[in-house]
Amino acid sequence: MTLRRLARPITLVLLTAVVLYPLVWMFGSSFKAQSEVLNNMSIFPDEWTPANYTAGWTNFDVSFGRFFVNSALVAGLTVVANCVSCLLAAYAFARLKFRLRGFWFAIMIGTLLLPGHVLIVPQFVMFKTFGWVGGDWPYAPLIVPQLLATEAFFVFLMVQFMRGVPRELDEAATIDGCTPYGVFRHVILPLSRPALVSTAIFSFIWTWNDFFRQLVYLSDLEKYTAPVALTLFIDSSGQSSWGPMFAMSVLSLAPVFLFFVAFQRMLVEGINTSGLKG
Repeated sequence: MTLRRLARPITLVLLTAVVLYPLVWMFGSSFKAQSEVLNNMSIFPDEWTPANYTAGWTNFDVSFGRFFVNSALVAGLTVVANCVSCLLAAYAFARLKFRLRGFWFAIMIGTLLLPGHVLIVPQFVMFKTFGWVGGDWPYAPLIVPQLLATEAFFVFLMVQFMRGVPRELDEAATIDGCTPYGVFRHVILPLSRPALVSTAIFSFIWTWNDFFRQLVYLSDLEKYTAPVALTLFIDSSGQSSWGPMFAMSVLSLAPVFLFFVAFQRMLVEGINTSGLKG
């Protein structure tokens, strides 16, 4: 009986160690010298080199802090855009009656089957035609589409949540004289906080870690985000500044880790109340 009780926590500890080992190794390698990174496979360096953080921060003509600001700008605006647009679209699908509602909802869900990389070329051509690529504000291709509720997963999440809200509340608000906008403002919006928090957390994490789309649309060094800037540690000959690169990678993970820890409970609550439980 005692062995059975210990089996589960021991298994969880071992699985946690396997999952966290790459992160711990990267943190230890951020303090290793250039020659030691590939020769010393242990977590702890033989000689601690905290100068990697200073070197990585000031390695380019632009401070790495600038890349953090750019990432925060893109991620913050994307969070706001996704929350607003997806909430409005979800309210229409979940509560309003209009022609072919089921058909359009099925089409929206069908877009989840399309790999994002398939859309890169047509989107690039379209944004190039609009003059957004290489323009005065190169973040437009990354942010403006989010204002049109293009993230079907978040719309679906919110629709599932709103379907769990009793329609009697809508009817009561309508009897009190509320228009559909009033029902949204006074009933649906206040009750949608868990779904909004889940959308905000996922949007922030996915956008902060996004590399491919940002690499496609950002060409000016001063406009680079943190994931794209990490590639600058590899020069044209394939040589890498391993220590500074790992140091900046650790700093780049810190906002995501802190954001997740701060809103972890709200994230679980939002998923549970949105009908997406396993």
